[in-house]
Amino acid sequence: MHEQANNPLHGVRLDTIIEYLLDYYGGWEGLGSRIRINCFNENPSIKSSLTFLRKTPWAREKVEALYLKIKRKQQ
Repeated sequence: MHEQANNPLHGVRLDTIIEYLLDYYGGWEGLGSRIRINCFNENPSIKSSLTFLRKTPWAREKVEALYLKIKRKQQ
């Protein structure tokens, strides 16, 4: 438990992050313009995005980094 103390993403689910970003950017088009990956631009859905992001570490890192950037800016 102590090893996660400094991890700002600890306990935050990936689907929660995607839903937050969709709301923040006004939908798939807005999110897809910020992070140019096909799962956000070609027939996007939460389910397909989760599947892709769980299998693709570099894309997940981009999504998590954008989420953290927004959260830090709001603080």
